[in-house]
Amino acid sequence: MSKLIAVVDDEPDILELVAIHLEKAGFQSETFLNGESFIEFLKISQPDLIVLDLMLPDMDGLEICKYLKREDNLSSIPVIMLTAKGEEMDKILGLELGADDYVTKPFSPKELIARIRAVLRRGKEKEPTDVLSAGGILSMDTDKHEVRVKSCKIELTSTEFRILQLLLSKKGWVFSREKILDYLWGQEKAVVDRTVDVHIKHLREKLGEAAYLIKNIRGVGYKLEE
Repeated sequence: MSKLIAVVDDEPDILELVAIHLEKAGFQSETFLNGESFIEFLKISQPDLIVLDLMLPDMDGLEICKYLKREDNLSSIPVIMLTAKGEEMDKILGLELGADDYVTKPFSPKELIARIRAVLRRGKEKEPTDVLSAGGILSMDTDKHEVRVKSCKIELTSTEFRILQLLLSKKGWVFSREKILDYLWGQEKAVVDRTVDVHIKHLREKLGEAAYLIKNIRGVGYKLEE
């Protein structure tokens, strides 16, 4: 079955253009001109990935992103933000709310398709180790895609999960921001180093008392150390 991509944007021309390129790339698509119709759709169906414009006529795209990450049955769906805003802070805020990637308008449809494929591929890739742990309180089951601090399950975005998986898989190793970006996006990356800092900040907040395990090596990057 081909993957279903939901595209939410208030510009009909953009929806048509993206839908055409998705079909050519072998995807199915559902398009929405506003947030309300998209939220109603989610009550009956779940896409494999969401392309979400931040500027919608009836809802703030960031609020929709918050809603998605709050709902247990929707929180694991990858989100790529579409925004006409070029300011870095808008992108960072979206990433902090749990979005997996962003594309700034005007954009190349081919670039968007490449980003979609990259995000979906990240969700499929697995490390050979099934269970990873650290500090006696943090555990990760890669098969179940679950992270727990003590007995409490922690909800992570797919990007946060992969960063933690990388750090846990080689405890004590220092990973530069560039190395982490390579791991996440490979040759398709087109994001700034600051993106890694945002994800790490959000990850630490979610890990709570286990946050101390992730160390910042000033001027270099990050490592996980017990």
